[in-house]
Amino acid sequence: MTASIIASIGNTPMVEIKRLNPVPGVKIFAKLEYMNPGGSIKDRSALYMITAAEAAGHLSSGKTVIEATSGNTGIGLAMICAVKGYKLALTMAENASEERKRILRARGAQIILTPQHLGSDGAIEEAYRLARENPDQYYLTDQYNNPANWKAHYHTTGPEIISQVKDQAKDHTKAQTKG
Repeated sequence: MTASIIASIGNTPMVEIKRLNPVPGVKIFAKLEYMNPGGSIKDRSALYMITAAEAAGHLSSGKTVIEATSGNTGIGLAMICAVKGYKLALTMAENASEERKRILRARGAQIILTPQHLGSDGAIEEAYRLARENPDQYYLTDQYNNPANWKAHYHTTGPEIISQVKDQAKDHTKAQTKG
């Protein structure tokens, strides 16, 4: 048993894909990131971005975390913020699925909808605007420019993959994700 849901992020299993592999002599592996508690690889990024902000002194108990999302990063942030006691505001295009909105609200996130015709760019700009105009109220995680986002995978996902495939990946390794 883990002390917190946060402790269960990462160390996801990896399996070899045998039956669907069309190339003899080539091994294909899949890392089962959907087994993270928030259901995706984005749990790792969310945890790293929040932890880095805390360590740098950018995030304290009075601030609301704000981010633009279309889904999985928002779910990861909602989980992390709920556990750590932070409020979370997520900007997203108004045409986001009702299911996604319900999932985020159920995890305590405030949803700020932006016009559909502006797409994800509109949601991103709204998050930037709110953070810029209210710096004492919001901490913008800025997933698209935050180095903690990729560092999560450099420090956790990558070493896990290397450890799990060991001598089986001799010539070439390619990582690909959908999130």
